[in-house]
Amino acid sequence: MAKLSGKAAVVTGASKGIGAAIALGLAKDGASVIVNYASSAKGAESVVAKIKAGGGNAKAVHADVSKPAEAKQLIDAAVSEFGRIDILVNNAAVYDFVPLHQVTEEHFDRMFDLNVRGLLFATQAAAGAFGDRGGSIINIGSMASLSPPPGGSVYSATKGAVDVLTRGLAAELGPKRILVNAVLPGPVETEGTQSMAEWDQFKATLLSQTPLGRVGQPRDIAPVVSFLASEDAGWITGQIIPVAGGLR
Repeated sequence: MAKLSGKAAVVTGASKGIGAAIALGLAKDGASVIVNYASSAKGAESVVAKIKAGGGNAKAVHADVSKPAEAKQLIDAAVSEFGRIDILVNNAAVYDFVPLHQVTEEHFDRMFDLNVRGLLFATQAAAGAFGDRGGSIINIGSMASLSPPPGGSVYSATKGAVDVLTRGLAAELGPKRILVNAVLPGPVETEGTQSMAEWDQFKATLLSQTPLGRVGQPRDIAPVVSFLASEDAGWITGQIIPVAGGLR
C-alpha cells in the first residue's frame, strides 16, 4: 500500500515548478490532491491530467490564498471533493529581488500578502478542518531565510517569517496532533527562475557554494515533502529542513 493511501492533500501554487512536482509526488504516494492555482488554469489542469494518467485522484481549484476568504474556500473545496483533508503544503509564493532604494509599498505588500498572510490563513483553515485525527502542514520556505542575498531583503524577510510561523504553530498545534514543518529549498531550476534575467549568473555563483555541485530540480524537493506528510514522520514537528545540496 502506498504510504499516503487514503489521505487528501492541498498544494497551493501547484500549477508549475516545485508545487507541481510536490502534487505529482503526493499523488504517486497515494494521496488525493487539490492542485491549487491563482492564474494558470492550463498548468493546473496539466498537472491533474498527469496525476489521473498515473491512476491518481486530483482536482484543480482556483484560489488566491493571499485573500483569507479564498484560502478558506480552497480548504473547503478539498473537504467537499474528498470528504477530508490530511495534508496542506503551503507552496504558493512570489519573489522579486530589488535593491533597497527600489523597494516600494506595492513590492513589500505583494510578497508579504502571499508568502506570509496567505500561508497563515490557509493554515488556519486547514487546522480547523483536520478534525480529531490531526494532520500535517508542510511550509515551503527558502534558504534565503538563513542567508539573505543582496537585493532580496524583503523576500528573505517573508521566508524568515515562514520559519518563525513554522516553529510557533508547531508548538501551538501539536496538542491537536497537527505537525508543522518547513522545507527550505536552495536554488531550484524552475520556469520562474529560468525567466530571471540574472539566473545564469546567480546559478554560477551558487554552484561554487554547493558541495553537491548542481542546482536543485523540483524532483529533489517533492520526496522530502511526501516523507513529512507520511506516518514515517509522525515524531517530527517544528523543524526547518534545508534541502539544498549542502548550500550554506
